[in-house]
Amino acid sequence: MKTKNILLVGGSGFLGSSVVRRLAAQGHRLTVPTRHRERARHLLVLPTVEVVETDVHDEIRLAGLVADQDAVINLVGILHSRHGLPYGPDFARAHVALPRRIAAACRAAGVRRVLHVSALNADPEGPSQYLRSKGDGEAALREDGGDIDLTIFRPSVIFGPEDAFLNLFAALQHRFPLMPLGSPQAKFQPVYVEDVAQALVASLDCRDAVGRAFCCCGPRVYTLAELVRYVGEQIGKPRPIIALPEALARLQAGLLELLPNPPMSVDNLDSMDVDSVCPGGEPLPFGATPIALEAVAPEYLGASSPRYRYYGYRIKARR
Repeated sequence: MKTKNILLVGGSGFLGSSVVRRLAAQGHRLTVPTRHRERARHLLVLPTVEVVETDVHDEIRLAGLVADQDAVINLVGILHSRHGLPYGPDFARAHVALPRRIAAACRAAGVRRVLHVSALNADPEGPSQYLRSKGDGEAALREDGGDIDLTIFRPSVIFGPEDAFLNLFAALQHRFPLMPLGSPQAKFQPVYVEDVAQALVASLDCRDAVGRAFCCCGPRVYTLAELVRYVGEQIGKPRPIIALPEALARLQAGLLELLPNPPMSVDNLDSMDVDSVCPGGEPLPFGATPIALEAVAPEYLGASSPRYRYYGYRIKARR
């Protein structure tokens, strides 16, 4: 693979950081835009990475970033938004308007190769604002991108040392004696962050990946209750799980989403109406073998882990 100039929108985040490290190791010249340079400080040590403090939602600035790139990778995703129909303004801005702007900027600059991270079950008619906005974001790229060489990735929930999923359950079980849980039987097929990053990097020069959408999952399906129970066992704080009826689950989620950085929202519950499980076929593209959650999670869960303490501090500070 020859050296490329690659723009990674959302490259300073959880998944993005893994993708950046892999591409930097291959010697590519990478541009990572961020609104706050401090949030990307962990990438500054990589010699081929340029961190640019800017606003990618500004069309003029985005056009300047896209110019002279060989490829653009969009990894932007948020879990919460103000309410709206078919989705709230925050989802509309991050998941629909931004991909539309990226597509237009790539078309104007003549950048052909675009990778986009969506979500499993993304669908304009999906049960949640999150899934509907992700579905419309995919459509926006296809409609506004002209003849760009687009590849879409749809991962299930992603786990890894910096995740906001298993670490959150660890912090909650350290703090509370019970785990009242909505949708405990919802199913997930968690996928390791490095497996998703590897799939993205492998697709970059793969002609067979152009025009396709790939689901990304781990090797095993779990219920939400099983995942919460597993985390409790790993950290030595197993807590009784109280399955909430739908009305109470929605009340709980509605109260939690009032927090500045909510651990749960009503829209999250709506997303769990459909199982986050890969359809038939291979869980990862290109014949890759997914890494099991049990092979990775014990290394970063536990009472001594600074990651669980970080989420504990956030919960205590309500942010």
